Amino acid sequence: MPHLPMQRAIVRYDDTLCRRFEETILKVSAFAVACVATGVLLAACSSTKSSNSNASDGPKSDFQYLLDRPSTWTEKKVDTLPPMPQPGNLLPFTVSQNTPLQFALDAKSLTVDSDGVVRYTVVITSPSGARNVNYEGIRCQDYSWKLYAGLNADHDGWDRTVENDWTRIENGDLNAYHASLYQDYFCSSKMPVGKADTILTNIKYKRANSTLIRGN
Repeated sequence: MPHLPMQRAIVRYDDTLCRRFEETILKVSAFAVACVATGVLLAACSSTKSSNSNASDGPKSDFQYLLDRPSTWTEKKVDTLPPMPQPGNLLPFTVSQNTPLQFALDAKSLTVDSDGVVRYTVVITSPSGARNVNYEGIRCQDYSWKLYAGLNADHDGWDRTVENDWTRIENGDLNAYHASLYQDYFCSSKMPVGKADTILTNIKYKRANSTLIRGN
């Protein structure tokens, strides 16, 4: 009988030891599972990265192509200017109901070129009959315009000394005809609305943006 307490103590000690041992085993097992899971995850990430890398070497989507396109732009060289405009070839267009000036484009001069620029001769006439004649270009891509030549002092030919660089189109001015041409007739979604014939038809019949005829 005196030995019974000692046996109970041994049993309790053994039970405690077993529980601690089991807890240790569980912790080790959990750690091992976590390591295995981590290894699988790393392998999967590596595989995905490899797949993505291989995919990038293949054909690119249209969106990727647009993002990767070089941003450089080369302007077409303008060596030859169109003939001086004749009254019978002028197409009037409206800029503002409040301006006293009259605006018209020379139909024979208008071109839509490979660099995305619409080039044209514009004739601006004051109420007194004085005329300002310019050969210009509008670039649809970035909402800008350029003067290539103006009427010379003798009013019988071009003066290229007035040529300037590309300038952002201004809005809101009564005489801001560049904005009117860009928005109403020349451009849509930063591209020319069509070939020269399409633009001329729209101007002739005063079909502005909302009702314009589109063409290739």
